[in-house]
Amino acid sequence: MDDTDSRRGGCTTWVLTELLSLARETGVDLLGEPRLVRLNPNIPWKTRGNGALAAHFGVGSGPGRTVGSIGGRPVRSYARGRPLSPLRAERFREAAWQRVLERSERGSAGTDPAMVAAERPLPTELYWQAVREVVPVGSTLNALRRAGAWWRTDGDPRGLIGASAAIAWPARRVTWELTAYRTEPRIGLRRVVDADSVRTVAAAHPSLFLCEDPRTRRILVSPHTNCPVLYGLRSTRPGPLLRARSSVRSEPVDRWVLFRTNQGTGDHLVSRSPRDLGPFRAARFAATVASPPEVRRGGHVALHVVDEAGGRVECVAFEPTKTLPRVAQQLAPGDRVQLWGSRGDDPVVRLEGIRLVRLVPRAGRRRSLRCPECGTTAGSLGSSKGYRCPACHRRFPPEASRRPRLEPPLRLGDYHPTPSARRHLAPRGPEP
Repeated sequence: MDDTDSRRGGCTTWVLTELLSLARETGVDLLGEPRLVRLNPNIPWKTRGNGALAAHFGVGSGPGRTVGSIGGRPVRSYARGRPLSPLRAERFREAAWQRVLERSERGSAGTDPAMVAAERPLPTELYWQAVREVVPVGSTLNALRRAGAWWRTDGDPRGLIGASAAIAWPARRVTWELTAYRTEPRIGLRRVVDADSVRTVAAAHPSLFLCEDPRTRRILVSPHTNCPVLYGLRSTRPGPLLRARSSVRSEPVDRWVLFRTNQGTGDHLVSRSPRDLGPFRAARFAATVASPPEVRRGGHVALHVVDEAGGRVECVAFEPTKTLPRVAQQLAPGDRVQLWGSRGDDPVVRLEGIRLVRLVPRAGRRRSLRCPECGTTAGSLGSSKGYRCPACHRRFPPEASRRPRLEPPLRLGDYHPTPSARRHLAPRGPEP
């Protein structure tokens, strides 16, 4: 499903928990973990995180495991199972669609719920297009028809793109998120999540990431929007999340669910020339710095580079990313870099990361020249005329006052935005 929230509130992940509750009420089993799939982060008509949700339902077999809790009762998941009968599947689909409509932010501008159901995984191209390109809804509809899928929409059918992509996601590179939700009376009030307890669980479980921005000491697990999410813990492995949950001190939790996600995978990035980068798309490319960086108003840094095909490209490291403008400002013509970033509707590449591949040596600044014979500071004889010691009258050439050539105070390797400025899909990197 997709497009059930609005800019004012709601949350599609919460709507999926309602379908998990419906499945439990009707005796339908959850197979595997629910999916939270982030899509192209540059799409201008997205709502907040641009995420779509999916879940696999059937008749479970073998031992189940707990992947959530709703209303004080566990949500069980099964690693294996068989499909529902055709009649039972039809009834569940229709009931699920009614639940989606009831729990969506209908009536809000830009909220157009969509739901897709398929008996087997959809073509992976639907995911890769939705996470990297601007997809016309007509092409998704054609793919759904070819696959024999079932779908429903309420309003603009664009949500079918995300709903289909969530089913089509191949889940080769994965992370996990455990999302906890607020009780209904507290939605809209100030969230209460103890920051020290979040720092403690992050330190105890190194697989957790993006819990805090060390620069600002700001906790990153809680949103600031009027939605039902209380907090979300992200990890490269699911087990630590299940153990960490009980150690986070907060206001009462109404429900929680463990999601398999594509967050932190960089799936939206494509190796391609920036000259082939269309609006609202992202790229990763090698380049050479062409001119000294330009610091602009607000602390943003413009960087002009030449790509491998000889094309000149303007890139900007925006001040909120903190790390990137600091690094970009220290670059020099001739430095070899790999850059990744995205476009809006103009050709400027908005940087999401910098890799330093090779740096040209930097010449040192001039220094006061002391006479090696008597230790007196030598005086200048004029531009390009050299120096003379006023005590012993010894003369020195102009280059004698230069320091040895120095390497820049930058290390080779990757630089990422400060954690609070990273996108959901941004490749995971070290947290400074």
